[in-house]
Amino acid sequence: MKWIGNRQSDNVEDRRGMSGGGKAAVGGGGLVIVFFLVKMFFPEAAPLLDTFQQNQAGQQTEQTGEPVELTAEQKETGDFAKTVFAYTEDTFGKIFQENGLQYEQPKMVLFSDAVETACGSATAASGPFYCPGDQKVYMDLEFFKELKTRFGAQGGDFATAYVIAHEVGHHIQTILGTSNKMRQAQQGLSQAEANKLSVCLELQADFYAGVWAKYNSQYLEAGDIDEALSAAHAVGDDAIQSKMQGHFQPDTFTHGTSEQRKYWFKKGFSTGDMNQGNTFQDAGFDL
Repeated sequence: MKWIGNRQSDNVEDRRGMSGGGKAAVGGGGLVIVFFLVKMFFPEAAPLLDTFQQNQAGQQTEQTGEPVELTAEQKETGDFAKTVFAYTEDTFGKIFQENGLQYEQPKMVLFSDAVETACGSATAASGPFYCPGDQKVYMDLEFFKELKTRFGAQGGDFATAYVIAHEVGHHIQTILGTSNKMRQAQQGLSQAEANKLSVCLELQADFYAGVWAKYNSQYLEAGDIDEALSAAHAVGDDAIQSKMQGHFQPDTFTHGTSEQRKYWFKKGFSTGDMNQGNTFQDAGFDL
């Protein structure tokens, strides 16, 4: 993706290499929060699961350590993320204006190891996520190495761009009220039905990422869309569950299958129309 020399967002806080800690409770619609669920199927992952459960209970955790100097590579990936975030600001600011709305810009926090948020504190194991409490996207950029080496994604800088745009999609759902409506609709439903609504929310964020890519076609290079589709495939619920436990359980899906994720990203990219991403209606829900 073309980015060098372009504007970098001022709404980014780089906390990488810093120590932190505090009240723990992971929140928001994180793209890879499903990793926690996947690890439940592995005995050796029990400590990680315990940590997640403690976070949900609001227990205390502490992180200690001296600040670490960023490498040249880390600085470059940070600059890339800041530029992509600026692209999302410009794109969704324009789209909202075209629809007679004012876009409320989110912020992005780059972190490593652990981070403090309005939703509590989270570890790098949570992957990238969005916290509606402070309207910030939280990115551990080291995650993308694991996405490639462990989960078989193609890699590349546009995989990172896709994830950033996906998380910004969750911000859009927050300010438009979609996330709140979804949570209200989940009340009283079985876990399986509630999960279907969660899938719709995630697929819509994929769609918004595709719309964003369409608006930024001038920055795309050969292979960029393939990188995004490869990342979307790698984080499909069926792909992750099959890889980790040898089979998958549709009732437990919270993010959508690989094919669904690719389909909605491609639909966003082909149409460039925010109004064509009603994933809830497509799944039979009246939200």
